[in-house]
Amino acid sequence: MCDYSLMMAPNRLAVEGEELVAHRFKCGSTGIVAARDFDSWTRRAPRTFRQWCRDGFAPVPEPTPVVCLPPGARLQLIGVPEALKAEVSTDLTEEVVFTQISADANMHRDALFFANGFTVLLQRLPEGQRLRVLSLSSEDWAAEHPEPEIALAG
Repeated sequence: MCDYSLMMAPNRLAVEGEELVAHRFKCGSTGIVAARDFDSWTRRAPRTFRQWCRDGFAPVPEPTPVVCLPPGARLQLIGVPEALKAEVSTDLTEEVVFTQISADANMHRDALFFANGFTVLLQRLPEGQRLRVLSLSSEDWAAEHPEPEIALAG
């Protein structure tokens, strides 16, 4: 539901219709946050040296909470990145299914499953990539798309 590397961060379940954003956290992992949290976080004014000293040299907080998606959630990738298209496949669609590719410890497991059979780790999405939650279940999508052989990119 949430990548192992972000399990200790505050989190919540996604809501249908919600807009989400890929964010690279300070720990180095990419996770999903609400667009409204991300937008307000990125528009904040940088701290001055005086503010930084007043705050006790505390690091800038992350735009939390992490938004968790259940395996099978259907998402709309808002604008498939050209670099991803060039690297994986030029015919990547914008509708994807969220999946987990591994249950192994210390392995990134969150991924996006495309209709053409490609599976791309969430870690491959660029900072700021937008997604919209279409459904928290993939029953309709699975009925329309027989499961092809999966190729892992990244």
